[in-house]
Amino acid sequence: MPASERANELALAAAQAAADKKAQDIKIIDVADQLVITDAFVLASAPNERQVNAIAEEVEGRLLALPVPAKPVRREGEREGRWVLLDYVDVVMHIQHTEDREYYALDRLWKDCPIIPFTDRALAGAGSGSTGDGGGDGGANQ
Repeated sequence: MPASERANELALAAAQAAADKKAQDIKIIDVADQLVITDAFVLASAPNERQVNAIAEEVEGRLLALPVPAKPVRREGEREGRWVLLDYVDVVMHIQHTEDREYYALDRLWKDCPIIPFTDRALAGAGSGSTGDGGGDGGANQ
């Protein structure tokens, strides 16, 4: 069974919030068929700790502002700023320092799971034609 409609809504809102804060290599992975604890992972990276934390703050603010607000039930890693995890039950957001993202390779770990398409609104408006399928230049449109 694929990710729920609510999980898709939260994941896409979180991905867009991350993109708006210049997150890199954004991916949404549908893990609903593999895990019972969540439906989707949103992965994003940033080159430094300050930006990792800024992205996490933006995601939290954006999801609280949804018509049906969402607040994380668990937050981890903000003090170090290397890997911030925001657990919204239906969606788990992983915001990682670029080096940690490469080392832990969550993308590779969950490579057999479907990708939920995401296109950064800023890039879509510019006519980039990104499909959000995980390919491309490693920018925020993934």
